[in-house]
Amino acid sequence: MSKKFISFITAGDPSMAKTKEFIEVLAEHSDIIEIGLPFSDPLAEGEIIEAANMRALANGATTTKMFEMLKSTNVDSKLVILTYINPIFVFGTEKFFANCKDSGIWGVIIPDLPFEEIAEVKDFADKYGVHIITLISPTSAERVKMLAKEASGFIYLVSSMGVTGVRENISIDSEIVAQLRSVTDVPVCIGFGISTPEQANTVREVADGVIVGSAFVKIIAEHGENAAEPLRAYLKSMV
Repeated sequence: MSKKFISFITAGDPSMAKTKEFIEVLAEHSDIIEIGLPFSDPLAEGEIIEAANMRALANGATTTKMFEMLKSTNVDSKLVILTYINPIFVFGTEKFFANCKDSGIWGVIIPDLPFEEIAEVKDFADKYGVHIITLISPTSAERVKMLAKEASGFIYLVSSMGVTGVRENISIDSEIVAQLRSVTDVPVCIGFGISTPEQANTVREVADGVIVGSAFVKIIAEHGENAAEPLRAYLKSMV
């Protein structure tokens, strides 16, 4: 199995038109691209992505505008939406997943949806052919096999506790990866804090994929509408 590279940006930061352009840049070397749906209370996000959420909302980003943008985006990379459960409920659960299908969305990550409550969205996700991506944290060791058996698309293994953000040190629990692989063939990809080629190489030695988010969002924060080339240069350095 070839190693996966997964990138992340926030929809609407600095605009939906620019998000489309940035997705096309990331698609040059990303197997999967996560697109964050802006939300006013992103519990799992650190300062960098939280600030991107606020910028996008201030610029008028909405769920409807995100889907309109995605419907006009044509890339070979698989597209995944990262959102929280409240925006899905507000938009309408079936309507949300129907729009995912119409927009070519391959998967959805919902960080605040407990495994025990996944039935609230899974029927609609299955109906419209969308994977619900399983998040597993370092504290989930005793639940790993149960979570893994239900996983589809890929497993998002969180590298460390806390919120997202660039970190100097990345800790990899190879034991959890081994437990996951003992019960599922679904790829195990590791994220949260990875920002350097050295960290990415450490991760790829034990996982099936590397997830990089805050580092891309930070580049957009620094360069705004002119972020395409800096994103491309950083992407090439990582892959």
